[in-house]
Amino acid sequence: MRLLHKFVAVCLLLCSVLASPAAAQSDYPSKPIHWVVAYPPGGTTDLLARLMAQWLSQRLGQQVIIDNKPGAGNNIGTEFAVRAPADGYTIFLVNPANAINATLYPKLPFVFLDDLVPVAGIVRVPNVMTVSKNFPAKNIAEFIDYGKKNPDKINMASSGAGTSVHLSGELFRFMSGASMKHIPYKGAGPAITDLLGGQVDVIFDNMPSIINHIRAGSVRALGVTSAQRSPALPDVPAIAEVVPGYEASAWFGAAAPKGTPAAAIARLNREFNAALADPAMKAKLADLGGVPIAGTPEQFWAIHRMETEKWAKIVQFSGAKAD
Repeated sequence: MRLLHKFVAVCLLLCSVLASPAAAQSDYPSKPIHWVVAYPPGGTTDLLARLMAQWLSQRLGQQVIIDNKPGAGNNIGTEFAVRAPADGYTIFLVNPANAINATLYPKLPFVFLDDLVPVAGIVRVPNVMTVSKNFPAKNIAEFIDYGKKNPDKINMASSGAGTSVHLSGELFRFMSGASMKHIPYKGAGPAITDLLGGQVDVIFDNMPSIINHIRAGSVRALGVTSAQRSPALPDVPAIAEVVPGYEASAWFGAAAPKGTPAAAIARLNREFNAALADPAMKAKLADLGGVPIAGTPEQFWAIHRMETEKWAKIVQFSGAKAD
């Protein structure tokens, strides 16, 4: 009888352990994961999220659903992610706007680096200074000369005020002296549509969302914003070759609401890093001009902190204001 009682006690103990939250996390994920993208479909953030979501869905055995929540310069989607349940089933596509907005918006209802936690880095990409097909300038030097001789005649599109696309252009304007009028859009997709149609003249867009249009000859690339030329567009000069010291690039990763279980973070980080090590995925990212930034969550957050400090200086330097 005593042996029976001991056996029952052990069984009850095992059941309580298996029913604990920690044990439940071993089954993560047990339902679809929602990935918040704070821009509309068609831009780089959306493109990268969908590419990675397909991989994650296959590896995790659960669908990773893209939730596009654009608006307010990326802040609507960010706040949605901040307020989401910290259960491992909501992640957020981190992009340069999150570092920029810390300075651009003085009264945000959240502190990005405190209210979200890092999951993984994904990729760093240059932007591309791209003009409409019939724009008169054929290279960077001619563009600068045209901009100086025609004040505010050049319409510079961006994916929104304060984005890396916008501030890459503002940095070029201030360092080169070329006059440009900023035309903000609600995402890169509609901005590129108008560039293709000639309604705007130039965009400093993230490479993944513009590169296929460049390769098709629908628009013309004048320069890349990285310090050196990009292997994805080897014949396109770096802007720094004409404007010494110029450099700007975009970077992307994933975060989750503060309090998300460590086991969920660890699993997601492991799968993101596996994706970035996969030869087929690496080839796809390289074709888009991307350089993987695999690593620990802490290493990704260190990048975000450095970029927040860098873009703070550029926002202050340019005088950029949120719309």
